[in-house]
Amino acid sequence: MEMLRDQNIEMLVEIDPPEAYLSEFPVVPKVAENIMKFRRTIRNILSGLDQRLLVIVGPCSIHDEKAGLEYAQHLANLAQELQEHLLIVMRVYFAKPRTTVGWKGLINEPNLDGIMNVAEGLRRARQFLLEVAELGLPAATEWLDLIDPQYLADLVSWGAIGARTTESQTHRELASGLSMPVGFKNGTGGTRYSIQIAVNGMIAASKPHVFKSTNTAGKVVEAHTKGNPGVHAILRGGERGSNYDSDSVLATLAMLKKANFPPRLLIDCSHDNSGKDYSRQSEVFRNVLEQRLGGNEGVSGMMLESHLFEGKQPLNGGSASLRYGVSITDGCIGWEETEELLREAHRRLAQKIAMLSV
Repeated sequence: MEMLRDQNIEMLVEIDPPEAYLSEFPVVPKVAENIMKFRRTIRNILSGLDQRLLVIVGPCSIHDEKAGLEYAQHLANLAQELQEHLLIVMRVYFAKPRTTVGWKGLINEPNLDGIMNVAEGLRRARQFLLEVAELGLPAATEWLDLIDPQYLADLVSWGAIGARTTESQTHRELASGLSMPVGFKNGTGGTRYSIQIAVNGMIAASKPHVFKSTNTAGKVVEAHTKGNPGVHAILRGGERGSNYDSDSVLATLAMLKKANFPPRLLIDCSHDNSGKDYSRQSEVFRNVLEQRLGGNEGVSGMMLESHLFEGKQPLNGGSASLRYGVSITDGCIGWEETEELLREAHRRLAQKIAMLSV
C-alpha cells in the first residue's frame, strides 16, 4: 500500500494551524478598524464613490524585513501628507510566481539560503504585515498559495490574482471568499482575449462558490462563499506589448461595462507595460496620469514597483552579499523617484480640481 502514495515526496513537515499564528501576532482593535476603513475606501474608489487616485506601490517582493520596514515608514509619512487626492497602499508581496524556477518568496525561503522553511516564513510575513499596519499604512499582496490567506488575510487591505493564475478556477473561488477588494490581472498574452480572461475571472469571483479549504484551526472544511463585490481588472501588458494606451483602456472599460461591472480599472506600470524595464515605469505612470487628468475617470489608479534604491540584484551569494534596499526579483525605481511621481500626481490632481471649482 505504501507504493501507492508519496512516490515523489521527500518529506512532510507539519505546520501549526493559522490560529496559532493569529494568536502570536494578534490584530489590536485600532489596526482592525484601520484595515476595515481602507478596504471600504478602496471599494469606494473602484466604484467611483471616492474620486481619489489609488496607488499600489512598493517593492516587487519583501526579502529583507529591515529594508522593507524602512521603506514602509517613508511611505506611511508620504501617504499621510498626500491623502487628500491619493490613497497610497504598500505592496507587501511574500510569494513570487516563477516562469520556471527561482526564489519563491519570503514565505518559502525566508533566509535566502536555499532551505525551505514555510513555518518560519509565515511567522515573519505575519509579523511584517502587522508592523506595516501599525504604521497606519494599508497593505497589498498577491494571493498565490491557496492556504496563505488563513494566516495573513486579516492584515491585508487589497489583493491581486496574478497573470499566471487569473485563469485558475481555484484562485477565482478563493477570491470569491476573500474579505478585501481583489484585482485580476490580464493574462500574459496581453491581447484582447487575455483581458477577457481577467473579466471572466471577475465574473466568476463575484459569484458564490463552494470549495475545499481549511479553517483557522487547520481542519479541512467546505467553504461556502458569498462572492466578492470588490473584484476589478488590472492591465499589465503581455507578450505582445503594453496595454496602458488610451485605446486599450477604453476597450477594457467597454468590456467591463458589458459584463455589468463599474467601468473602472487599475494599470500596472511595471511588467510588460514597461517592457520589463523598471526605468520606464515613470513614463507609463505619467501617461496614465494624463489620461486621468484628461477626463477618463475609469482610470482608478496605478501600480508601481519601487524600493529604497533603484534596480535589482542577483541572489547568488546569499543574503550576506546583497546590497541593502535593492530588489532581488523585478527591478524597482528608487525612493526619490517614487516620491517625485506621487507628489506630481497629487499636485496635478489638486490643480485640476481647483480649476474645475472656479
